[in-house]
Amino acid sequence: MSSHLPLRVLIVDDEPLARERIHTLIENEDVISSEVAVVIGEAQDGSEAIEKIERLRPTLVFLDVQMPGASGLDVVEAVGPDDMPLTVFVTAYDEYAIQAFEWAAVDYLLKPFDDDRFVESVRRARKRLEGQEHRGMGEALRDLLSEHGTEQASDDGAEPLERIAVQGRGETRIVHVDDITHITADGSYAELHTSDGTHLIRERMKTLDERLDNGEFMRIHRSAIVRLDEVVSIRRKGGGDYAVRLRNGERVSLSRNRIDALKEHLGVD
Repeated sequence: MSSHLPLRVLIVDDEPLARERIHTLIENEDVISSEVAVVIGEAQDGSEAIEKIERLRPTLVFLDVQMPGASGLDVVEAVGPDDMPLTVFVTAYDEYAIQAFEWAAVDYLLKPFDDDRFVESVRRARKRLEGQEHRGMGEALRDLLSEHGTEQASDDGAEPLERIAVQGRGETRIVHVDDITHITADGSYAELHTSDGTHLIRERMKTLDERLDNGEFMRIHRSAIVRLDEVVSIRRKGGGDYAVRLRNGERVSLSRNRIDALKEHLGVD
């Protein structure tokens, strides 16, 4: 590919607003010139990303890390590190992600990112392509997959989440984990309950359960995670069902097969 041709960009994110933000930045001539980059497609999940990377052959992909189903790293593994285009990972999960990306020498955007940081990522990609440094991208991605595999295999490897980015119309709000009283599932979304309201994110309960500090949070039902120090009582409801009552008076469903584990965590009989 001639170095004067624009970067052919594929945007991969399960959040429509997140895709729209990157698309808008690239199409804004005041931010990114069309001679530098053009959007050739979008994908809303890992499966679609794999198909479009193989069919459209982009030179640059903005790849969300956390997506329902196949994650960004699953996409890299499926396509193959040596067959991936230049890749900028996009993530709202900071501690582990930053360490892994910097260790593997791959670029990333941490949500929420500003215009300058985005422009810098495009410039880096352009420079890497023009200098033919993209031939080392496969090695960097293999290193990242290796680091990810090691981290996943370790119970204590990943740092617990400290904050979560919530995408809204026109803005991204940061919710600090310390402010969360409990989390409930709502279809393919999760509701973060805090003292100042409820915040909706597209994330699996399983992923949140794995990324939250298990000394502070516990999944007590397939559709509920609670902050342990918010629990004030365990109650039996009609029909043999159970629930916990939180300090704020809310009741959250409790699975019968989680009662003993919850009591152990709380240090009660």
